Amino acid sequence: MGNGIQVRDRFADGAQYIGGKLRPGTSGRHHDVVNPATGETVHTYELAGTADVDAAVAAAREAFPGWSGATPAERAEAMHRFAAVLAEQADDFAYVESLQCGKPIKLATEFDVPGTIDNTSFFAGAARHLEGKSAAEYDGDHTSYVRREAIGVIGSIAPWNYPLQMAAWKILPAVAAGNTIVLKPAEITPLTSLMFAQAATEAGIPDGVINIVTGAGKDAGEHLVGHPDVVMTSFTGSTAVGKRVAEIATSTVKRLHLELGGKAPFVVFDDADLEAAVNGAVAGALINTGQDCTAATRAYVQRPLYDAFVQGVAALMETVRLGDPFDPSTDLGPLISHAQRDRVAGFVERARAYATVVTGGEAPGGELAAGAYYRPTLVAGAAQDSEIVQSEIFGPVLVVLPFDTDDEGIRLANDTPYGLAASAWSRDLYRANRATREIKAGCVWINDHIPIISEMPHGGYKASGFGKDMSSYSFEEYTQVKHVMYDNTAVARKDWHRTIFGDR
Repeated sequence: MGNGIQVRDRFADGAQYIGGKLRPGTSGRHHDVVNPATGETVHTYELAGTADVDAAVAAAREAFPGWSGATPAERAEAMHRFAAVLAEQADDFAYVESLQCGKPIKLATEFDVPGTIDNTSFFAGAARHLEGKSAAEYDGDHTSYVRREAIGVIGSIAPWNYPLQMAAWKILPAVAAGNTIVLKPAEITPLTSLMFAQAATEAGIPDGVINIVTGAGKDAGEHLVGHPDVVMTSFTGSTAVGKRVAEIATSTVKRLHLELGGKAPFVVFDDADLEAAVNGAVAGALINTGQDCTAATRAYVQRPLYDAFVQGVAALMETVRLGDPFDPSTDLGPLISHAQRDRVAGFVERARAYATVVTGGEAPGGELAAGAYYRPTLVAGAAQDSEIVQSEIFGPVLVVLPFDTDDEGIRLANDTPYGLAASAWSRDLYRANRATREIKAGCVWINDHIPIISEMPHGGYKASGFGKDMSSYSFEEYTQVKHVMYDNTAVARKDWHRTIFGDR
């Protein structure tokens, strides 16, 4: 795909993908997809209404018996073809992801797209390993075994920060386990989710297995979560919206998986490799312009290294290149929108009253002024209970605080409502192991921050939610465990019957 005109052509039939076909929405309301680097509209489409959600759920329900009844090998083969189609279209996916999100093309090309292809390949293999407990005679008279079965139609909601990868994280484990799905992507970034579903159809995954409805949360999202034919919801987004999703889902006794906000600590002990920690902090804080729930946001640095760390991070941040996302040399793109840029700037401006902005803290002018850009920002001197330390900012802002003892560093790391990810930096094996045990987060990196792999689970503690994306652990969310028990005695009158009638 070469430009926004071709994007309009590709989605001219609409931004709803139901039963294997694009179609327009029926809400009567239209929405613009805007390139945040320029402020230009790249596509306009009609939002989904409740009728579109109903149609998508019906298509998924119709497809469920055939897909769940396919053998694991058949599902795996289709998903391997799916990965191959994604690989063939990798450049298109990278271009459109960058266009709708403002991601630097090198991030989309080297992280988002290959990560999605790898995830698809992983779940193609994992589809053949849905194992239960091995058969055995636990009481002597019966043989028991456990089946894992698909649960039905899944209704999931994905965020705007990683539209392609989050679509994959929601769709792949669900369909690998034999379920069908309706996914609602964020209405501001729907394009690669639609392309993902189209690629599945090209790969031979049956119509109706993967459906996309693109609409507003209050309409399409809430109707999808509350739909009586949807048996489970997986939601990634803010903790505030997650609470509303949970309220709707639990009122209909649905399964629920929530991956919510984060405020990841970055704990640097005094024996750490300072250069590695500085590089890791800048990369971990600025990935995806800081719009990442696992991004490093709170650096706690033991006092002997504190001043050098602050100086090193500030100096490195000042070298980061803001620019056109399609320029291969661009390091940092815009935030997703001007509204998000202004929200981030508001946190920093309020912090000036109680902390020091060491570097950044402003939007660039000149040729970048039309975009939603914000300079990499380092804030020091804030109190632990301040807004900028406790609240999720979701932008290129790192706050750094000193600590004295190891006990204090770990206590501060745990001192937020969130628990999605964290990192600890030390050359001491015992210090590092203590951090992995005592920091309450779903992922704790040692001497790095951000890498994820398909084989390992992703999910949080506390207000960061529950349940897992990626890895075989995600199947716990998308399968029903069934105990099957066979009598081996062929005796009509069982010994235990005496507890109901008669004597021994």
